[in-house]
Amino acid sequence: MTKFQFKKGMALVEIIIGAAIMSVGIIAINASYSTYVQYALANQKNVEAAALMEEGLEVSTFFRDMGWVNISGLSTTTTYYLTFNGANWATTTTIQYVNGEFLRSINIADVNRDGNDDIATVGTLDPNTKKITTTVSYFQGHSTTTRSMSTYLTNI
Repeated sequence: MTKFQFKKGMALVEIIIGAAIMSVGIIAINASYSTYVQYALANQKNVEAAALMEEGLEVSTFFRDMGWVNISGLSTTTTYYLTFNGANWATTTTIQYVNGEFLRSINIADVNRDGNDDIATVGTLDPNTKKITTTVSYFQGHSTTTRSMSTYLTNI
């Protein structure tokens, strides 16, 4: 074998190795892009769930603003769902899905105050303060994700 034939064979090996490296790089970029798109789509549901939780608390504030009895008259042992008929918000005990995939509910809890008038787990019942918790559940990946957000409303 001559020196010239050996150089021809090496060029072919270099081309094959270069093509293999470029193929691996393209496959890695494609896999990364696919993963990023998957996370972006999953994050969209998280953002929408956060907005629905915030809206649930805002609707509770709206109920309070329309009259304290709209909050104080709700049971602390019942899970409520929010409905909107195009003009008004209302509570119901019938399960309501938002956009066909988000289950949003609100719960009302009594609030107790200690001797320093601070919110406490035990103490004197404060009839002018309620704890509102809104919960959103949705299917994500292979399981159900549940998020909650709470606030206190007072009779102003």
